[in-house]
Amino acid sequence: MTSGDSRGDLITKARDQLGADVRDLMTALGERAVQVMSEQLTGATDRLGEYARQGGGPGLVAAATGAQKLAEGGSPMKALLRAGMAGGKEKLMAAVGGKGGKGGGGKKLKVTNIVEAIEVGVPARVAYNQWTQFGDFPGFMKKVETAETESDEKLTWKAQILWSHRTWESTVVRQVPDKLIHWRSKGEKGRVDGTVSFHELSPDLTRILVVLEYHPQGLFERTGNIWRAQGRRVRLELKHFVRHVMTQTVLDRDSVTGWRGEIKDSQVVRDHETALREEQGQREEQGQREEQDGHEEREEPEKQASPRRRTSERARRPRPAEESRPAESRPRRAAGTSRRPVARRQREEEDQ
Repeated sequence: MTSGDSRGDLITKARDQLGADVRDLMTALGERAVQVMSEQLTGATDRLGEYARQGGGPGLVAAATGAQKLAEGGSPMKALLRAGMAGGKEKLMAAVGGKGGKGGGGKKLKVTNIVEAIEVGVPARVAYNQWTQFGDFPGFMKKVETAETESDEKLTWKAQILWSHRTWESTVVRQVPDKLIHWRSKGEKGRVDGTVSFHELSPDLTRILVVLEYHPQGLFERTGNIWRAQGRRVRLELKHFVRHVMTQTVLDRDSVTGWRGEIKDSQVVRDHETALREEQGQREEQGQREEQDGHEEREEPEKQASPRRRTSERARRPRPAEESRPAESRPRRAAGTSRRPVARRQREEEDQ
């Protein structure tokens, strides 16, 4: 073997040894980097999961669950599926009031605000009177089963919620005829506080504005609240009310008297009978004033026209100067003489 061959073998061995050492170093660095990243990711997901379980929300729970599965070496598809299932579970638990995770309390559900407006083609008084006939609601509203009046300011309602039935009591806090009704309620399975107001757009057009605060309690109520079913139900019941007014009430408006009393601070300050008497008295006074105003308007043109007629007659009448003198001072003409011009008398004298 020559010296050249020996030198080539040494170079080859050195190159192979260096390549092996570099590969071992890169493998070690890669494993260390993966270990460090796994530890950091696991710590982050643990903190994120703890935050989510303490009220961070279903989205954070889903993200934390998926990230944790990835950190544990699971496949991306399984991690994504796991995250979706965790998010759905947390959302359902939060809706029904359950606890979201081990050792964590569920997030308190906020009140649901419902605002709806609709217009009806009758005066505000007619719309208000029909609305205060609460006993008629079960006849044209779909989900209202009964509406019983315990007193002028207290009512008991029974309605259908999905496949169940709910009963609650409402108290009128403020009521102004033809203007608004504000109430508060209480019940075992949630409550609804709100205000309905009536706004006259024209003599035969009224806008009804309904503002509600819905506090759901129970499985059916909270589940329905996820899909905003209550808002759609209120909108539909308002349409039923308008349909009833425009097909039934308009046929005989005077037959619907409503409740004309007034309530302040949950106390009746003016009952229905007193309000009717006061309204009747006001109508009579207004009729008398209108009649008196019309009589005065008819007399005033006659007084103004009479002096003008007398003045115009005097202006048209001729008043010669001699008529203003006394009758004794006027020259008298001899009987049988005719009145002629002076120039004609002078010509006759000259001819003679």
